Amino acid sequence: MFLEIVTPERIVFSEEIISVAVPGLDGEFQMLDSHAPIISLLVAGDIKIDAANLSEENKKALEQNTSDNRWNYTIKGGVIEVKNNKVIVLAD
Repeated sequence: MFLEIVTPERIVFSEEIISVAVPGLDGEFQMLDSHAPIISLLVAGDIKIDAANLSEENKKALEQNTSDNRWNYTIKGGVIEVKNNKVIVLAD
């Protein structure tokens, strides 16, 4: 699946990933390949990205977690849309 994280200033992240978990209103939820379409509000927390072979530019925008393929990006809130294997996060 393809993930794009967009802030008011710029596109922070744009790359193919394995999975992503986000902080939803009722708790964290995860999307994998071929997830059903969804639009949801996000609260403050970490976007947790599982991705192999990230570009150096995308690695600089994220915080690496304990595993080589796990990355985090902290948000204050936002909106997520999942459709046709593309995830777009509009983040504060």
